[in-house]
Amino acid sequence: MITSAPFGRLPDGRDATLFTLTNRNGLVARLTDYGATLTQLHTPDRTGVLGDIVLGFDTLTQYLSCRDYLGATIGRVANRIARGRLFIEGVEYDLDRNAGAHHLHGGSAGFDKLLWQATAGNDASSGLRMTLESREGDQGYPGTLVVELLIRLTDDDALVFEYSATADRSTAVNLTNHTYFNLFGRGDILAHQLQINASRYLPTDGEMIPTGQINPVNRTPFDFTRPARIGAGLPRLTNRPRGYDTALVLDKASSVAARLHEPTTGRTIELSTTEPVLQLYTANYFDGSSTGKHGIRYVPHSGVALEPGRYPDALNQPGFPSIILRPGEPYHQSTGYRFMVEGR
Repeated sequence: MITSAPFGRLPDGRDATLFTLTNRNGLVARLTDYGATLTQLHTPDRTGVLGDIVLGFDTLTQYLSCRDYLGATIGRVANRIARGRLFIEGVEYDLDRNAGAHHLHGGSAGFDKLLWQATAGNDASSGLRMTLESREGDQGYPGTLVVELLIRLTDDDALVFEYSATADRSTAVNLTNHTYFNLFGRGDILAHQLQINASRYLPTDGEMIPTGQINPVNRTPFDFTRPARIGAGLPRLTNRPRGYDTALVLDKASSVAARLHEPTTGRTIELSTTEPVLQLYTANYFDGSSTGKHGIRYVPHSGVALEPGRYPDALNQPGFPSIILRPGEPYHQSTGYRFMVEGR
């Protein structure tokens, strides 16, 4: 089942809508066409009680002022682009610099700050289709990009994001979703158990820009090849504020990219994706100034984001695969989050 309701009015007078997807098992996902944003996700614990497992806000006004990308679709290019410089086919493009000297998550008016066009299917399994046209010059990017996102809540309890895009000029594309999970529903995520099937990671400099190296995770705090408490590795991290903001290179042989488990409730997520990299971020920069649903203040480590995508700063790193999308070429990626309960 899919239903819709008003979700407030944008400053330019357009109205946002909130869509509710419910599958036959009673799982509920709510999304708004503002930023193609996941606002709520209700899944059962081991006693069968539904709980909201994603960070978010109650009102559109709060999302309009949000700087932390809660639940939003990110584009044109997720992650950082060093110095806001993009080189495509010998031409340099200056992008919006919204993270100091760098470009982050598509710029200050990226896809997370735009109103998408939404069309609801017949039921949660057929999904919610959202489209967006990003014009030539948007945030400094070349070419007009047309993006389509299909979001489905399946009857085997998976929330699936399927992205496609076309461009009329060569441009850069790396789309993802920036949902923060907290499977307990409140508090921090440091006791969550995380496994990521990635034997390599991308080191960064002091400004979180990749160095170009691809290093093994063995004997580092980035080794989640076996289940580990997220908080266990924090004392070994040197970044400030302390926490994970790390791109891990997924092992191609694995059908499950990552697994997140909360021991108290038994809630578990298995993530599968077509993408080569998973950005692990533990909300290090949350400062308590935002109050989310249920009056909860968002402080460091209130949630964990698992962002599948392509190599960050790829066009400035000769050793990384290209993220250029050329006219006539298709862009497609798919990511699924499957929900289950352990210990019932």
